[in-house]
Amino acid sequence: MKLVLFDIDGTLLWTDGAGRRAVHRALEEVFGTVPPDGHEFDGKTDPQIVRELMTIAGNSHAEVDALLPRALERYVEELRRELSRAGDAGHADKVYPGVHALLDHLEARGDVLLGLLTGNVREGAATKLAAVGIDERRFRVGAFGSDHADRPELPAIARARAEALLGHALAGEDVVVIGDTPADMSCGRGIGARAIGVATGRYSVDQLEAGRAGVVFADLSDTEQVVAAIMNGITSNE
Repeated sequence: MKLVLFDIDGTLLWTDGAGRRAVHRALEEVFGTVPPDGHEFDGKTDPQIVRELMTIAGNSHAEVDALLPRALERYVEELRRELSRAGDAGHADKVYPGVHALLDHLEARGDVLLGLLTGNVREGAATKLAAVGIDERRFRVGAFGSDHADRPELPAIARARAEALLGHALAGEDVVVIGDTPADMSCGRGIGARAIGVATGRYSVDQLEAGRAGVVFADLSDTEQVVAAIMNGITSNE
C-alpha cells in the first residue's frame, strides 16, 4: 500500500493570486496593518505566512498569537469571495495538466491511499479544490497548515491518520509526497518518505532536483510514468 500525499497550490491547481489577495485583505482588516508586498509564500503553511507577514509589519509575537485564529477565519472567508468572483467572471482557477487523469487512475487502484499534504488550513484547501471541481473526499487522509505551522511536521501527521484508517503501519518508503517546491521535497525526510517533484509552480526541474527529489516531472500529464515513479520508486526521469 502506498500513501500518496499531494500538495495543492502549484501542484494540483493555481489560483491566479486569489490566496495572496485574500490573506492581504484579511490581515489588513484584523491587524489594522498593511502586509508587505512581495513576501514569499511558496512551501509555507498559512499560519507561518500570517506570522511572518505581521511580524515584518511590526506586530509583536503576542499580538500575532492573539489574532491569528481570527485572521485565518477571515482569510478563508475572503478566499471564498475571491474564488467565487473569479468563477463569475469566467476566470475560474486552473487545474494543471494530467491531474484529473492521475487522480482517477490512483483512486481506482486497490494499493494506493490518496491524501493531501498542504500548508493550507483545511477550510482553505477544501475551498480551492471545490473551485476547480476536485472533490476533497477523494483524499481520504491529509495534513494541513491548521494541524501544524511547521511543514516538516505534516508528513508524520498524515501517516498516522493513514495508519489509523488502514489498521496497519506504513513504512517511510511507502509514503510519497508530490509537490512543486523544495519544501515539499524535503519535508518528508523525517519519516523516510519519498518525494516526487512537479515543475508546474515557480520552481524549475533543476531546482527541485537540487532539493533531493527522487524524480521530477515538468507536469503530471504522463500518467504511466508518474504512476511508475510512485509505485516502483523510480529515481530518475530516464
